[in-house]
Amino acid sequence: MPSGPCADLFPTLRGYRASWLRSDVVGGLSAGAVVVPQAMAYATIANLPVSFGLYTCMVPLVVYALLGGSRTLSMSTTSTIATLSASTLLAAGVAADAADPARAVATLTLLVGALLLLTRVLRLGSLVENISQATLVGIKAGVGATVAAAQLPHLLGVPTDPDATGFFHVLGAALGSLDQAVPATVALSVGSIAVLLLLGRVAPRVPAPLVVVAAGIALVAFAGLTDRGVEVIEPIPPGLPLPVLPDLSLVGSMLAGASAIAIMAFLETVAVGRGVRRPDEPQIGPDQELLANGVAAVVGAFFRAMPPAGGFSQTAVSLRAGARTQVAGLVTAALAILVALFLAPVLDDLPQATLGAMVVVATVSLIKVGDFVVLWRINRVEFAVAVVTTVIGLVAGLLPAVGVGVGLTLVLVLRELDRPRVVPLVRTPQGGWAPVDRGTAEGDDSEEDADVTREVAREAALESGIAPGVLVLHLDAGLYTANTRPTVERILALARASAPAPHAVVLESGAQRGVTSTVLDGLADLDRQLAGIGCTLLLARVPAETAARAAASPWFAALATDGRLLPSVDAAVEAARTLSATPR
Repeated sequence: MPSGPCADLFPTLRGYRASWLRSDVVGGLSAGAVVVPQAMAYATIANLPVSFGLYTCMVPLVVYALLGGSRTLSMSTTSTIATLSASTLLAAGVAADAADPARAVATLTLLVGALLLLTRVLRLGSLVENISQATLVGIKAGVGATVAAAQLPHLLGVPTDPDATGFFHVLGAALGSLDQAVPATVALSVGSIAVLLLLGRVAPRVPAPLVVVAAGIALVAFAGLTDRGVEVIEPIPPGLPLPVLPDLSLVGSMLAGASAIAIMAFLETVAVGRGVRRPDEPQIGPDQELLANGVAAVVGAFFRAMPPAGGFSQTAVSLRAGARTQVAGLVTAALAILVALFLAPVLDDLPQATLGAMVVVATVSLIKVGDFVVLWRINRVEFAVAVVTTVIGLVAGLLPAVGVGVGLTLVLVLRELDRPRVVPLVRTPQGGWAPVDRGTAEGDDSEEDADVTREVAREAALESGIAPGVLVLHLDAGLYTANTRPTVERILALARASAPAPHAVVLESGAQRGVTSTVLDGLADLDRQLAGIGCTLLLARVPAETAARAAASPWFAALATDGRLLPSVDAAVEAARTLSATPR
């Protein structure tokens, strides 16, 4: 990719071929047939007028087409983002029935974009990507159940309880109103869900959302459903969205929610982009996606757009129709503009039940029991993370669920990074050195693990008979601030558990590509403690650059002077035979 100030511009439109235009136009129109009605439906999740969903299909798509790293990703908004937006707006005191929520939405979208761009500037995209799959499984399950429950009043035609929050309260309020259900609304809801599911299974190329939207409008216009109690959406203001300025007084109350939305928007966009990438297309880089998603949100904020993110369903439709590049996204945006200019009055007859049905079908698919089963079989800790995240999402809300999920992910990452990174080396029949099985060399500080340590130490001592009295160890990964102490303790445990007791410990350190004062202090402490039990520490294969930096430490300089810094394991073992093991 070219370097310079324009390196991030138009990455997927360079070298465009005229022969691709027809496929892109068809793909963009096909995606628009899904994304426009679906985004309008998602706006209702956030308790916003459907026009905000329509506006999200304009500016963000254009910006992503110019800056995005995926050639075929279609950007608007998603059910997860809409749900988190609803929670954030509610927490900020923006009432669901606010007369004009435009400034609040602009503030939220602008804040999300600013956070994404800040993450890009700090190059933290790879860090955000460390959020575990288990966390995402739990969040999506919570979203699916919560949003589906929230749509029940629309599907039944009963009033929404404004005081009901959370999955269980919303579900209970809706079920308590069953006796007030409107038969025509229920019939329309069931029919719409059936059509969406049927077309999705037997005719996936058909834009099912467009079909049910057209059918719903036709039934209202020609069958008089409103006379039977079927509610329609609020009128959509005709024309393009008027510019709006954010209300910066809401930034403090929205910061936590905007952070959660930014994380999920980035993860969903990257996941979709990588999921639809063709083998001959460039890799999806996190920095490019942060830039594209962030600018799309910042610019879209001033034109009444909700926080944007890549959507899988409309992207899949675009791909099936043959879309080749982001020109398809430009076509989708143009279609949304035409809808706003010329079809707004027609959309005024769209039933709420139809939008509710679209939302339910889209969000229930997020609850994937199979993902929980896979996590149970692979890793019970990850399964527990997914379950805990789901439960918190259902009980306390999705914003706390995202926070807890991210926190648990951080704990798991640190737990893995902080494990002792040392294993014994033993002689191979070919005369080289190989590590003892890592599964038995690493573990927790339990009594069972102490037994394992003793067994591994005995095995290493027996198999390294070429060097009696020398325990040879291998750094499986570099030491840093957090894993130095556990590694030092593991080395001491192996030395004490070895039989016969070693008079020297050789630590193969080829993986130590950097060094800090904390690491050097830890190794110096290890040297002192080993000397206290009559053992000499030798370091082998320390990278030259690491050794040069570490030489500033008096302890390390003395180690080199004493001849305990060796170029190979064999040289260290040979030196260990002649070095004194008396305490220094």
